Amino acid sequence: MNPDSTDMNSITGGDNSTGASALKVLRSVRVSNRGAEVDGELVSGADVTGLYREFIGDYPKFFKMDALCKLGFVAAELLLVNIPADRLEDAAIVLFNRNGSLVTDRNYQKTIGDTDYFPSPALFVYTLANIVTGEIAIRHKIYGESSFYVADSYDRDEVLERAAECYLTSTPSMIITGWVDWNDSGDYLAEFQLITKLY
Repeated sequence: MNPDSTDMNSITGGDNSTGASALKVLRSVRVSNRGAEVDGELVSGADVTGLYREFIGDYPKFFKMDALCKLGFVAAELLLVNIPADRLEDAAIVLFNRNGSLVTDRNYQKTIGDTDYFPSPALFVYTLANIVTGEIAIRHKIYGESSFYVADSYDRDEVLERAAECYLTSTPSMIITGWVDWNDSGDYLAEFQLITKLY
């Protein structure tokens, strides 16, 4: 992976009233059970924990996160390599998925069942899907807008359109946006883009 390289893809079209008429993709990341790609280049075939160990390794809280947060955290780390901290302070985070925090919800439900009632605070804290945006914001000291949407399916155009709406109410330096969904260790996907206004 060459962290200094950037993919300056322009995205044109959309409704001018939402500010989506022109966006620039600075970098893109895809993490799945096949490994990790940065700007379309395969950088590792490791799973999520393997990617953490290979590229990050300095954030012990990672091991307390649920699977969805781990996936989003690793994707964001790969996306934000060499981005100066001062450029991230007012960035926005807009993420989507289909299943919310359902996997963790089910695991938490098991701790409050009729038998062996023992609620797990460690699981409960991750029973909201938007916690992944919080983990990313905390790690990178991002103070801008943060949103998490649940949608029926992954529609890249809709993701970019929603992200561009941030420019209607604020002026983020850039936006971390995309899809992050976890079903199980063999079925997960994070596809993030780092975008900014073209002009």
